[in-house]
Amino acid sequence: MKIASFDVDAQKGFTPLCPEELPVPGGDKIAEALNHMASRTDLRLGSKDAHSPRAAWVVATPEEMLRPLPLANADLTWVSHCVPGTRGFELLDGLPQPADYDYFVWKGVEPDLHPYGACYHDLAERRSTGAIEFLRQNAVDLVLVGGLALDYCVKTTALQLRRAGFQVALYLPACRALAADSGEQALEELRNSGVRLCEDPTQLDAAIAAAVPNLEKK
Repeated sequence: MKIASFDVDAQKGFTPLCPEELPVPGGDKIAEALNHMASRTDLRLGSKDAHSPRAAWVVATPEEMLRPLPLANADLTWVSHCVPGTRGFELLDGLPQPADYDYFVWKGVEPDLHPYGACYHDLAERRSTGAIEFLRQNAVDLVLVGGLALDYCVKTTALQLRRAGFQVALYLPACRALAADSGEQALEELRNSGVRLCEDPTQLDAAIAAAVPNLEKK
């Protein structure tokens, strides 16, 4: 059995280090957990938001966020975040550089794109980032997922991986949610989709062990 880990958008723009962007509470505290998660795997994938400061979905204040947009690939308004060349674009301290991952995705580069999941460039999930193909090419069976934010990009990536046929485990110490209520809703949706939720290293090891009998049933 092959196992991969996926560090989804573990960027400073989603932490209190960049309060003017999208500061996820505790988002700057997950690097150690992501590294532990990766230590249990054969391959490590990562992703980054890479947004234009003049993107079509950008608004000036947090009060203007989360308003619907009539765009095919950007459904809500957001404040500017994770712009290349800024501190918010950087990965968390303690993580590898993008070139040191086995596979890496930059998403949302075009000004009219704001995808959440790291497996597709568009909201309709027709334009692959290549992550699913990379996992299949390397015969990966189980993907361990963490990153920021749990209630948006992490959730969507995990669901995309499940729909692609992978076993998926979410390592909760390696995640943080933008808001508590949407975080709880995300966990319920993930649980119902068959994603295994792991609260500590012991549960993570149990999820890995449980994947073996599931594979033998195929």
